[in-house]
Amino acid sequence: MNLQQLKYAQEVAKRDLNVSAAAAALHTSQPGVSRQLRELEKELGAAIFVRQGKRLTSITDAGREILERIDRILSEVGNLRGVGEEFGAGARGQLSVAITHTQARYALPPVITEFKKRFPQVKLKLLQGNPNQLAKHVLAGEADLAIATEALTDYPELVTLPCYQWHHCVVVPEGHPLAGLKRLTLEAIAEHPIVTYDPMFAGRTSVDRSFAARGLSPEIVLTALDSDVIKSYVSLGLGVGIISSRAFREGKDEGLVALDCGHLFAAQTTRLAYKRGAYLRSFTVEFIRMFVPRLRREDLEGLENRGADPFEGL
Repeated sequence: MNLQQLKYAQEVAKRDLNVSAAAAALHTSQPGVSRQLRELEKELGAAIFVRQGKRLTSITDAGREILERIDRILSEVGNLRGVGEEFGAGARGQLSVAITHTQARYALPPVITEFKKRFPQVKLKLLQGNPNQLAKHVLAGEADLAIATEALTDYPELVTLPCYQWHHCVVVPEGHPLAGLKRLTLEAIAEHPIVTYDPMFAGRTSVDRSFAARGLSPEIVLTALDSDVIKSYVSLGLGVGIISSRAFREGKDEGLVALDCGHLFAAQTTRLAYKRGAYLRSFTVEFIRMFVPRLRREDLEGLENRGADPFEGL
């Protein structure tokens, strides 16, 4: 048994039992992967995969147990490399952050600016996607951290840290009828076509629930992943925008007005997540501290402990 065999088994499981796709991802040949899997199963004395001819069709009961342990082993191997890099390379390396567009555009720039001043020899890599994709990037070892509002707490394999709360705002062109109201209501908003986030992003589910609770079914004429896209179409008169209040720039979003709707939609919590049991480099811990400055250094001491969740209850 060797690490290469374990990596092959893990990759095949990750690729929905497609050996060709696993071989391509591993930069090796399909026959080589198949041969190594059979040798691993022979040594273990148990089949990991169910086969139909040359195809893998499912995972055996034993295979599920074996793959779970393989994931743990390879995770610890990654942690060992991290320890070696921490003491051998110092403040050098790469930090990969999986993040939504709105967070990358509006929340992260000051953190990255400060981080690069303190750690100029650490390369930063940003991976963008929807919250479920971000969580999977971390679980697959493709990112060290994920930052999003939705979905991260749905993955028990992740430790999640609440970072900050925010509210939505309604964005309209100057002179719009809604801008003249003393107090905005859901009924008033629902009278207009709406431009807002895709259902996977930025508290959109909370917005939908608020309308549904009042028996309202507003016309959503366009959805987008990006606050700037939403604002652009509001400027063109396509509809009323509902975006994160952090994405509205007073004095810079010319021709638009942001209307407070904190009383209409629930507050949202942006979270940061990392893989449970992962070894975090010291510069990764500092990045977290910069993003969540309310945390004390002593709050972060448990970050590198396997399985620990030092933020429970924060």
